[in-house]
Amino acid sequence: MSLSKTVRVFSTCAPSNKVERDDYLDQVVRVAQWSEAAGCEGILVYTDNGLVDPWLVSQIIIQSTERLCPLVAIQPVYMHPYAVAKMIATVGHLYGRRMWINLVAGGFKNDLVALGDETPHDRRYDRIVEYTTIVTRLLNGESVSADGEFYRVSNLKMKPPLDPELRPGITISGSSDAGLVAAKQIGAIAVQYPKPVREYEVEAAPTGIDRGIRIGIVAREDGEEAWKAARARFPEDRAGQLAHQLAMKVSDSVWHKQLSELGKEPASEDNPYWLRPFENYGTFCPYLVGSYERVASEIARYTALGYDTFILDVPESPEELEHIGEVFARATVAVS
Repeated sequence: MSLSKTVRVFSTCAPSNKVERDDYLDQVVRVAQWSEAAGCEGILVYTDNGLVDPWLVSQIIIQSTERLCPLVAIQPVYMHPYAVAKMIATVGHLYGRRMWINLVAGGFKNDLVALGDETPHDRRYDRIVEYTTIVTRLLNGESVSADGEFYRVSNLKMKPPLDPELRPGITISGSSDAGLVAAKQIGAIAVQYPKPVREYEVEAAPTGIDRGIRIGIVAREDGEEAWKAARARFPEDRAGQLAHQLAMKVSDSVWHKQLSELGKEPASEDNPYWLRPFENYGTFCPYLVGSYERVASEIARYTALGYDTFILDVPESPEELEHIGEVFARATVAVS
């Protein structure tokens, strides 16, 4: 499922607070296997104060698949950089599997305050730069000494060493200026919760940064069928709208505020950009909805602007991933 050898597609593992406890483990395995069968590069695994540990979930994913790469969300407040490097090296040693890491600054301030962390938004990205630099140097086999503002280590070495072919890919939230600066400094892919593509086509693109988007897709051969399926999956939900409004009050994420200001133009086959799932707290990303050709055209336009990594929302079924695969197949034609 890709436009070319340089474009990556990830799916997303369901968060534990959205699935009944007795079914969650089976759901993790199912979605991972669907994603691998669909040709995804990897699968995003969330982290926050209300979810199960992403490393343990990632181990289940690795044991249930043959090549799928977990994209593990990393919150620096939770783990010392040495612990992250040790986990990645251990997975490489035990399974020969490459990991990806997704650096998160933390969008819900209450979660961080509960842990005794009141670092301002932009300064959290400065911390991520120090943090990731230590992780990558350890995984590169260096003996690391650092006397930074946030972390201090002395002659620290990673054992067992990581096979160079298994060095992790890195993504980071890139919706804020601070996120883009950090992405450039650590060589990460800056992932955005995107605005409608037409808004990017009139802006100057940032230089020297690999970029990606976090997007959901519902597509069918017939656009009306796609909209019918999308509205059935994400109906209007008053309780969800209230939860969204509450989340807005406790979040300092730039992307959360940006998305909340969008969506004024009604979605349609002419405008496939749809925010109802986000506005009703059904998920955290925009959706593209419509016919295969219409959504493929939109994907191709993002790609032409330099967005080469796509992180999909949690797939509802293997059939839904097949529909998405058809979109990417047609987008390949559009950009060739």
